[in-house]
Amino acid sequence: MAMKKHALLLVLLFLSAILVAGVRAANKPNILFVFADDQCFDTIRALGNDEIETPNLDRLVAQGTTFTEAYNMGSWSGAVCVASRMMLNTGKYLWHASKDYGKTTQLYQDKGLMWSQLMEKAGYDTYFTGKWHVRADATKIFKVCGSVRGGMPKQTKEGYNRPIDGEPDPWSPYDPKFGGFWEGGKHWSEVVKDDAVGFLEQSQKSEHPFFMYIAFNAPHDPRQAPKKYVDKYPLDQLELPANFLPEYPYKDKIDCGKGLRDEKLAPFPRTENSVKVNRQEYYAIITHMDTQIGIILDKLKATGQDKNTYIFFSADHGLAVGQHGLLGKQNLFDHSMRVPYIVVGPDVKAGARTEERIYLQSVLPSTLELAGAEIPDYVQFKSVMPILKGKAKGLDAVYGAYLKGQRAIVQDDYKLILYPRVPVTLLFNVKKDPLEMKNLAANPEHQERMKKMYARFIELQQEVGDEQNFSDIYKDLL
Repeated sequence: MAMKKHALLLVLLFLSAILVAGVRAANKPNILFVFADDQCFDTIRALGNDEIETPNLDRLVAQGTTFTEAYNMGSWSGAVCVASRMMLNTGKYLWHASKDYGKTTQLYQDKGLMWSQLMEKAGYDTYFTGKWHVRADATKIFKVCGSVRGGMPKQTKEGYNRPIDGEPDPWSPYDPKFGGFWEGGKHWSEVVKDDAVGFLEQSQKSEHPFFMYIAFNAPHDPRQAPKKYVDKYPLDQLELPANFLPEYPYKDKIDCGKGLRDEKLAPFPRTENSVKVNRQEYYAIITHMDTQIGIILDKLKATGQDKNTYIFFSADHGLAVGQHGLLGKQNLFDHSMRVPYIVVGPDVKAGARTEERIYLQSVLPSTLELAGAEIPDYVQFKSVMPILKGKAKGLDAVYGAYLKGQRAIVQDDYKLILYPRVPVTLLFNVKKDPLEMKNLAANPEHQERMKKMYARFIELQQEVGDEQNFSDIYKDLL
C-alpha cells in the first residue's frame, strides 16, 4: 500500500509540473540559449559537413530554422570572444561596445541593463552556467548561477607547437594530467550539462518562465575530449581543407601571425599532419559537446517544458583550424566570422534554412520580443523574429573588423577585405568561391563593384562607431 501511495505521489508531482508548464504556456515562452565557443558554421553534419558527427545539433536543424549567414561583427581584442560576448549581453555594435567595455559593471550591471536583467524584469527566472567572459558579475545579474568560468581552460606548454612531424606528440587530448577541460576527472562540458539539467528540474516547479544561458567553453582549445570521441576521427579519414596553406602571406601585418597565442598551437609552417590532428581534436570536442546538448534537450522534453520553449543555438565566432594557413579566429574569412545559428520554437518552421544575413547578437532583441518586453533604445542589433515570420529581410550588408589591421564588408554575393597595413585589397565571390581562394580585386570588371562596396563600408563604419580613416590608403576606391 505504501508503495502504491508513493507511486501515486510521483504521478501527481509530474502532473503538477505539467500543469505549471501549461500555466506558463498561456503567458510567456521559456527561452533556452545554448552557446558554443569557437564553433565554425561549417561543423554540423546536417548542414553539409559529412566528416563530423553531430546528431543532436542535427536534431535542432530538423526541428527549427537555420540562419546559414550569421556573423560576428569582429573584435577590438585578440580575445575575440570578449568583444562578441560584450556585444551579445549589451546589444551594442562593436566599437560602441568597446568604449563601454571598461565601464560595464557600472554602466550596465548596476543599472540593470544587461540581457539577463532585462529578461528578469520581463518576468523570467534567469539561469546561467559556463563561460561568461564579460566584465560584470554573473552571480549578481542572474538569479541562479552554476559554474561560472572565465575565458578558457588553461593550456599547458606541451599543448603548443604540436604535433611536429617525425617527433613524438608530447600532449594528449584525453589524458587528464594535462588539466584544461579536465578538472577532478570530469570534463567542463559535462559540468555545464549537469548544471543545465539541474536548472531544468528546478524550473519546472516555478510559476515563472525561464531564461537559461548555457555557455560551453567547448570547442575552444585545449581541444580535449574522451578518447572514444577522438577515435571517431582517424587521421586517414580526414580531408585536408581545400584552402589549406602552409602559411598565410599577410599574417604578421594583420595581427594574426606567429606571436598570436591561437596561432602558436601548431608549428610553422603548417603541415598536413599538424592540421589534421588539430581538426581531429576540434571535431572530437564538438561531438562530445553535442552529446551533452542532447542530454539537455532530452531533459527539457522529459520535464514537459519543450512545447513552450524557444531554443537558440549559436557560437561567439568561428575558427580556422588550418584553413588559409591559420588556426584562430583573428581574421575576417568566413570560417572565423560565421557561426551556426539555429532557432527552434512553437511557431518556427521546422527543417528550414534561410540565407538572410544577420549578426549572431540578434538573439538578445529576439528574446526580448518573445518575452513581450520593450527593446531598449541602446540595443542596436535587430530581432530575427520578423524574418522568421516572413515580415522582414536580413541585413543588406555585413560589417567586419579586427583591431586596426583588418576590415571587411559582405554584400550581395561578394566580400571585400581590406588590409590597410599591407596595404592590400581582397575581393571574393563568396557564392561561387565559398572557401575564399580566388582574389578578384585586380580584375578590371570588378572595380566599380569594389567602389560601391567601399562606399557602403564607410556608411557602416559610422553606424558601428569605427573611427579608423582609410581614405589615404584606399584613394582608388573613393
